Amino acid sequence: MKPLFFITLFFILFALTFASPAFAQNANKAVEKFTVSGNIKDLSNGEGLIGATITVKEMPTVGTTTNSYGFFSLTLPKGNYTLIISYIGYINKVITVNFSSNRIIDDIQIAEDQKQLQEVVVMGNTAEEKLQSIEMSTNKLEIKTIKSMPALLGEVDIVRSIQLLPGVSTVGEGASGFNVRGGGVDHNLILQDEAPVYNSSHLFGFFSVFNPDAVKDVKLVKGGIPAQYGGRLASLLDVRLREGNSKKFTGAGGIGTVSSRLTLEAPIVKDKSSFIIAGRRTYADMFLKLSSDEALNKNKLYFYDLSAKWNYDFGQKDRLYISGYFGRDVFKFGEDFGMNWGNVTGTVRWNHVFSPKLFSNFTLIYSDYDYNLGVPSGAQSFDWKSNIVNYSAKADFSYFLNTNNTINFGASAIKHDFRPGKVSPVTEGSIFSPYEIAGQNALEYGLYVDDEQNIGKRLALQYGVRWSMFNYMGGRTIYDYEGIDGQRKKPTNERNYGSGEVVSSYNNFEPRFSLRYTIDETSSIKLSYNRMAQYIHLISNTTAASPLDIWQPTTNNIKPELADQVALGYFKNLKDNNYEFSAEAYYKTMTNQIDYIDGADLLLNNHLEGDLLYGQGRSYGLELYAKKNTGKLTGWISYTLAKTERQIEGINTDYITGVSNWYPAKYDRRHNLSAVLMYELNPRWTFSANFSYISGVATTFPDSRYEYEGLIVPHNSEGSRNNYRVPAYHRLDLSATLHPKTKNGKKGRGEWVFTLYNAYARRNPFSVYFRQEVQKDSPTPTINTQAVRLSLFGSVLPSVTYNFKF
Repeated sequence: MKPLFFITLFFILFALTFASPAFAQNANKAVEKFTVSGNIKDLSNGEGLIGATITVKEMPTVGTTTNSYGFFSLTLPKGNYTLIISYIGYINKVITVNFSSNRIIDDIQIAEDQKQLQEVVVMGNTAEEKLQSIEMSTNKLEIKTIKSMPALLGEVDIVRSIQLLPGVSTVGEGASGFNVRGGGVDHNLILQDEAPVYNSSHLFGFFSVFNPDAVKDVKLVKGGIPAQYGGRLASLLDVRLREGNSKKFTGAGGIGTVSSRLTLEAPIVKDKSSFIIAGRRTYADMFLKLSSDEALNKNKLYFYDLSAKWNYDFGQKDRLYISGYFGRDVFKFGEDFGMNWGNVTGTVRWNHVFSPKLFSNFTLIYSDYDYNLGVPSGAQSFDWKSNIVNYSAKADFSYFLNTNNTINFGASAIKHDFRPGKVSPVTEGSIFSPYEIAGQNALEYGLYVDDEQNIGKRLALQYGVRWSMFNYMGGRTIYDYEGIDGQRKKPTNERNYGSGEVVSSYNNFEPRFSLRYTIDETSSIKLSYNRMAQYIHLISNTTAASPLDIWQPTTNNIKPELADQVALGYFKNLKDNNYEFSAEAYYKTMTNQIDYIDGADLLLNNHLEGDLLYGQGRSYGLELYAKKNTGKLTGWISYTLAKTERQIEGINTDYITGVSNWYPAKYDRRHNLSAVLMYELNPRWTFSANFSYISGVATTFPDSRYEYEGLIVPHNSEGSRNNYRVPAYHRLDLSATLHPKTKNGKKGRGEWVFTLYNAYARRNPFSVYFRQEVQKDSPTPTINTQAVRLSLFGSVLPSVTYNFKF
């Protein structure tokens, strides 16, 4: 599947886009058309509504939806039209608009449906919208749904919630990040208000960095990714923060088993400017201080995060947003050892409406992920620091050409600053000397254009292309590496590049294409293709990614990772959209995949590239999804059958033929079954349950052993990778929510949430390791090798949380 074919196809379709309206205009010059645009907002707090639907009563097949900022644009022939504005959980609003000139109308505000508020809402987008949308391989979860699901120790978690969707998995309990359609955790582009988040987990993966009280919208895209986004292979997780209540001062929070939260929001200038600030902190360390055991009361174990956002509405054409995030995990074991890590992001966005047809968004972004570890005192004292910093600027435009065409285009630039590691002695008597891995810098650029086009009543297309370029910059000593695949390679051809010099440069065309064909009012089929290029890489030699893993840029030795994915899906709605069903099949190929030699040294290694190996990957699967949208019982069930493999030169090599064979990737999970159910017994009690079953993760075990000077040494005689699987993972979670009774019988503004995590106390294996045991009962003492299952949770974890609003 050659990218040149799709680029050619794009330009042909793009030409037809402009040809068709010109042809229509010549055919009927008497038809005058005008464009009206505006914003759809929540009546109660002034928040812009993402994905609100605007339909035209007089022209049932014509309509549009709001973008990520609540903006819409609609072009119609001259006349008066009745517009119907709808959004799930809100009362439809009907307005009459005169299309007699191009103009921007005042904000349209719609009210929440109090009847629907008494029920559990399953999805943020309606079933009909999902059926008719060009988007495929996309899931959008309503934050109310996420909050209704059982959570570990009462901590509502966005990342754990999306792991219950088809095509999404994790390598185990307590693993950072998530895996999508055969991709690694670094293959996901995770954005919070457009700022990249490099580590999305707190507490080694048990909780995510996203505070649910501050989150407005969650969208996961696994295929058919628009040309606007690039830089990762597998998926886009787009998290948007709330803007704050522009009507009145409000607050919300919660007191739970492990943490407390507080969110405050209020207008600064009513209906024009508002803010929101949300914070949370765990307090396990506070309980440790109460212990009489000095070995415990000097320890620290906690995380905290703070999200904030401010916006100002300058009028119909301009709006400014400033948002930020700061979060950190802290572990300290007395005076012996300590470590901490965290993310800092900042985003400044300016929306400008050039005309009713042209919407723009200009963004400046800062993102910094760092970790620190060390020993504070004594002869072995040291301090180790590492981080990756990004500075980004981007401009995005949407041109609403006509009712059938929306053209999106833009550009971006990113400066990457990698600081792999710096070690410093803390005390004068330390055995450690100052040591620093040379920093690395790179520049990444992107240009894109795509068109969303409706062709008749049944066919819709989105096609485009992204061009990306990456420059690996100098300011350090550069090497080439020579040797045998599978063994550590030696640095050669040493040379120095000055700051600002380009060491190596890469560029890629990334075509994108999506198609939707409506079979009838209740069913459609969709097809998508996308090519993605990734220029930064997470280097890890553990099954589960950790906060101490190394981010590495593409260099003269490390090539960009590339992925091509094709997906085909069938979508069906039943019984007036009360039920949904979808089936998607995908096939993905990946090149320049990175692995490492046995015994690779990844930390503080100036010649890390000599320990890396390269090859290709492939992943394919079938995703089934069924969902019930209405009634007292709602929820969904998903099943994924998938296979993910790697073929790396120097790994899993046949000693006779010398060919490196395919082997399962460490995140290959063959079967993945998830079910989510929510039941509203009455206005006071709501119950929910999650169940998940996932095939065991692939891992490398020894198949033999040998004895050396009385020591038993495990050995993998064939040098195979991921030759065994740990037992399957399965878990049931239960929760019940109690709303205090009020005088009018409605739900109060507070609630108690009772949760049982791992309800039947399954000892799911995180890993399996081997130990030696002397058999003393036999006449001749022997040493047996024993496999031991390591489980992070082996019992039921109950929790109680009280949530409140004011």
